[in-house]
Amino acid sequence: MELTLPPKVTPRAFARLAEINAATGDVKALRVAVEGGGCSGFQYDIRLDDPAPDDLVLEGDGQKVLVDSVSLPFLQNAVIDYTEELIGARFVVENPNATSSCGCGTSFSI
Repeated sequence: MELTLPPKVTPRAFARLAEINAATGDVKALRVAVEGGGCSGFQYDIRLDDPAPDDLVLEGDGQKVLVDSVSLPFLQNAVIDYTEELIGARFVVENPNATSSCGCGTSFSI
């Protein structure tokens, strides 16, 4: 898979990350990674983390979102967002590369 367009992060996702960092008093970046597993073959791992040397760093609103070099091809042209719904609030990935996904939205196939 050749990288054509890097992922994008919405202002809402950067704003929520800023709120989390302000509440904890510890400035961390949001890591979005792809790993094998889940009911569809791949799953997202979204967590607070520190940057690594090979990360793509996406910056906005004074915040950082990290994507490692292995996950990057799977996330090309994806949109990282934050959503609040009746079932809960969470960071989500809208991934145009996914050919199918599970109902919870954390597992997908390419």
